[in-house]
This record gives sequence, structure tokens and C-alpha cells, in this order.
Amino acid sequence: MSSPDPQVRAARNHSTSPLPRGPVVAVTGAASGVGAMLTERLAASEEIKQVIAIDERRGECAAAQWYILDVRDPAIAEKLRGADVVVHLALDLDLETDAAARTAYNVRGTQTVLTAAAAAGVHRVVLCTSAMVYGALPDNELPLSEDAELRATAEATGVGDLLEIERLARRAPRAHPGLNVTVVRPGVLVGGGSDTALTRYFESPRLLVVAGSRPAWQFCHVEDLCSALEHAVLEKVDGELAVGCDGWLEQEEVEELSGIRRMELPSAVALGAAARLHRIGLTPSPAGDLAYTMYPWVVSGSRLHDAGWRPQWTNEEVLAELLEEVAGRHTVAGRRLGRKDATAAGAAGATVALLGTAAIVRRARKARRRI
Repeated sequence: MSSPDPQVRAARNHSTSPLPRGPVVAVTGAASGVGAMLTERLAASEEIKQVIAIDERRGECAAAQWYILDVRDPAIAEKLRGADVVVHLALDLDLETDAAARTAYNVRGTQTVLTAAAAAGVHRVVLCTSAMVYGALPDNELPLSEDAELRATAEATGVGDLLEIERLARRAPRAHPGLNVTVVRPGVLVGGGSDTALTRYFESPRLLVVAGSRPAWQFCHVEDLCSALEHAVLEKVDGELAVGCDGWLEQEEVEELSGIRRMELPSAVALGAAARLHRIGLTPSPAGDLAYTMYPWVVSGSRLHDAGWRPQWTNEEVLAELLEEVAGRHTVAGRRLGRKDATAAGAAGATVALLGTAAIVRRARKARRRI
């Protein structure tokens, strides 16, 4: 019998030989939100050899190898053995979480993951913070480069934790030689269940505008964030990476696209009311959150662009999806209201909308005491 044609033999060998596979990747916070979306994406990729999924509950990705534990548990080091890359997404940025408990989880969790990764022989850790770490300031350039100074303060929800994570990222390669740390900083994140002070801004009956401010809106869809994280995992880019839609929207464009009218307040009134309501525990958002709706913090994303990455979503498309997601929700000063309360607040005007939240909550408390 004659031997097969060389081209046939080559095709047969190609079809039966395993394809070259890439890194083993561990994802923390893999059961929900961005972590769940990234886990599914990596598990479906031919460039990834295996996905290790870590969370306090099992998620839905059947293709991943699951470990159920708290990321603050030092036992995580054993689970990371054999991984080449760790993507740490187990962060609590919930507006309703106690601030001290949130910081304890976020900072301790990141410290533990970095130490455990180094001990397990992992060579790269990818952390995800936010472009909020640049700070929202009236003199910010449009757009900011990745190398711009981090000028945020700890006054906005979770930003203090993110700044501490950034410090841990900078120190880690010195503390653990050979460990590469990449930090990804998305803009206003939309999709995947994102619920922040910035997404709640679009749940208000009116868009609060502080007089004399210069807002600029840059969104980031979770699908684009996952794509950027995958780029980092595959070592196509490293360092500090900003990610978001190309360009930005001015406040007037946001109002026109959303169809939501503005409520303009003097700075002292808006910031003072927000601070008082938060101080007495009536709203989850501190006054510092308002800065991110007042001043620009748009990023260029040049490092990802130079590596060949491009966002698939535009700011206009992401805003449209956000408006779809928040339809039917009613928020004033960061606090979600029932439909009846929201209608009353919207009709009352800007000042009453902010300060009236306190009266709404007081009435609810009195009603509960009478039961």
C-alpha cells in the first residue's frame, strides 16, 4: 500500500495534534459581575490553557476549575499553584456596604492575593481599579495619559480602597521580585450588574449639575473591560492601563441623548446637602462622589491602543444601554426611592430633591416605629 500524500498526512497530523495552549489563568470574584463575564470569556478562548475560578460561591462557568473560599484566606496560595496569571476581581464597591468592612475586605484581599501569587510562583497579577484614581479636578487635561499623577482623595465611595490597591501594586514587584503587576483602570463602568454612584446619577428625575462645573462623561462597557483584561492576561500589554470608550460626551450631549433635564444648584448648596445627608446616614453617597459628575477624568487609553486594542462600544451606545438598565429605578442623592417618593421629589425642584430625601426617610422611620 502506498503511503498517503504528504499534504494529506500533514492535514491529518494537524487535525489530531493538540493546538498550542497559552497560560493557566486564575480569576478571583469569578462568580458574578465582571469576574463571571471574564471567566466565561477566558474559558472559551483557544489562547488560554485552563481557567481557575475562585469565589465564595460557585458560579455558572462549567469549563472552569472552581475553588470556594474567601480571597483573604492564606490557603488561596495552594489554589494558585500552577497558575501563570491571576486576575484579581474580588472587590466590594457596593454603596450600601459599611465603609470599614469594605476597606478591610478590599485591601486585605488584595494583599493576600499578591503575597499568595508570589508564593505560588505566579508571574503576573492583573488588578482592576478605576480611572477615578486620577481624581476629578477642574484643571485635568482632556484626556489624561496613563502616566498622569493620581490626584484622587479618599472622599468618594471606595476610592480610598482603590488608591491603596494602587500603592500595593507599585510595591509588589519590589517585595516579590519576578512578580509582574498590571493595573487596569476603567472609566464609568456599565453592564454586568454595575451599580455605582455614577450609574445611579442617571436614575434621578433630573440630572444634578453644579453651577460652574465642567462635566465630561466617558463610559466603559464591561465587554470592553473584559477584552482589555484578556489583553493583559495574554501579555500583549502591561503597566498601568486606562480603558474606556474613545472620546467623551459633554453634559449637554448627555442631557440631549438621555432626554433627562438638568437641575442646576450652587456648589455650596449641592455639596453641603450631600455631606449632611451622608453624615447622618440617610444616603449612601458621600459628597466626594459629586466631584466625578462635576469635573473631567477622561482617559486616553493610549497604551491599549498602541497594543492594537480598540473599544467595541461608543459612549453613545453605552449611555443608551445604561438608560435601558436603570429604567424604572428612582434615585435622589444616591438613595433609591419608591415611585411615589421619586415623583414628588422630581416635581419639587432641585433643592427639595436633595434636602427632601431626609424628610422622606424620617417619615418612613416614624411609620415603622408605629407598626
